[in-house]
Amino acid sequence: MTEPAIVAENLTRRFGDFVAVDHISFEVPRGEVVGYLGPNGSGKTTTIRMLLGLLEPSDGFATVLGYDAFRETEQVRVRAGYMSQKFALYDDLTVWENIEFYGGVYGMTDRAQLNKTLARVELTEHSDEMAGSLSAGWRQRLALSIALVHQPKLLFLDEPTSGVDPNARRVFWDLIYDLAGDGTTVFVTTHYMDEAEYCERVGIMRRGHLLALDKPNVLKETTLPGPVWDVYALPLEDALDALTGAELVLRAGLTGNHLRVITKEHTKEKDLRKILDQAGLKPTLIERAEATLEDVFLSLAKE
Repeated sequence: MTEPAIVAENLTRRFGDFVAVDHISFEVPRGEVVGYLGPNGSGKTTTIRMLLGLLEPSDGFATVLGYDAFRETEQVRVRAGYMSQKFALYDDLTVWENIEFYGGVYGMTDRAQLNKTLARVELTEHSDEMAGSLSAGWRQRLALSIALVHQPKLLFLDEPTSGVDPNARRVFWDLIYDLAGDGTTVFVTTHYMDEAEYCERVGIMRRGHLLALDKPNVLKETTLPGPVWDVYALPLEDALDALTGAELVLRAGLTGNHLRVITKEHTKEKDLRKILDQAGLKPTLIERAEATLEDVFLSLAKE
């Protein structure tokens, strides 16, 4: 049996009295795309920094590609790529000069290999442009090429699409799956719920705790106790108050021009109408909705 790319056991990090990551345990099989989902400050970046040996854990241990993440950090770093939240680019250097510099850090001086890396992220035609003049989407690709320059078996991407437009985000995920198709394991953090849907498995973090980790469809089937509904009623604030206090309703929240409602098992449309009728409200539409990872996160966070 192939050894997992990542194994974490009771991984913990404290900063004084603050627990940033609280005894988390998980495994990442080789060749898988795993999303690490959670709001800013939930412990995602701290987890990555410990796995890369950049931050010593307060408790627990981890292995990365078969090496101890804290005692064999150099072995890990030469085999793993890391794209941080803040892209470490030199704005006063060209695209080519950036990748040539970082390639040299890893001992990669073969121009053909460097050109191949740029081609992989479709930056060849921009090689003579200054990094500081690139758009956010192209800077993102350059940062990815730097993380890939030494052909790592495992890639850590920390909030890689933060601050880029939706089209650039979609293109970037296409690149991620191209890499996974070639056998690269990808561990990517994000606070975009829709992005996590692209991942083979998703871990959900909140306040330092790993609440769940599984395939998106499994999380939706096993985490949500009952059906999810979109409810259209006016005034929305009154409808929200009525549903929030109802026994059958586990969570209700505003979503654009309607309410998103998570209910207990076996709840029917007529049950929600009855609640609103009793509050003197006449809903225009109540329809069963497809569960999302945002629903899963909100349900877990409520617990």
